[in-house]
Amino acid sequence: MIKPKAKSRFRVKKHLKKVLAKGTPEKPRLSVYRSLKNIYIQFIDDLSNRTLFSVSNLSKEVKEKAQGHLTKTEMSKLVGKVAAEIALSKGITTGVFDRNGFRYHGRVKALADGLREGGFKI
Repeated sequence: MIKPKAKSRFRVKKHLKKVLAKGTPEKPRLSVYRSLKNIYIQFIDDLSNRTLFSVSNLSKEVKEKAQGHLTKTEMSKLVGKVAAEIALSKGITTGVFDRNGFRYHGRVKALADGLREGGFKI
């Protein structure tokens, strides 16, 4: 079992990476949150401290495009594609990917791949 002091250090290290990735209106920070059932992505402008828009597998746009039963990884890829469509329609073509401490593997990787397939540059 990990000791509380070490656990605290890991948490601080994980969240300090956000300082390195700053978002602007032209190149926002793409903040990813992954829960056990859902995945969320926010396009954040750190200069004005506001969220430009967000997409998740609970969004109406994603549910309309989902055909039949999809696995969580397939749904994550679809969320990435829908997020890319919305971003391109708003004139945003690039962004800084903030995986929020989650490993770049599985659903987080599928989301990034979906963004790239949708024509978005990370």
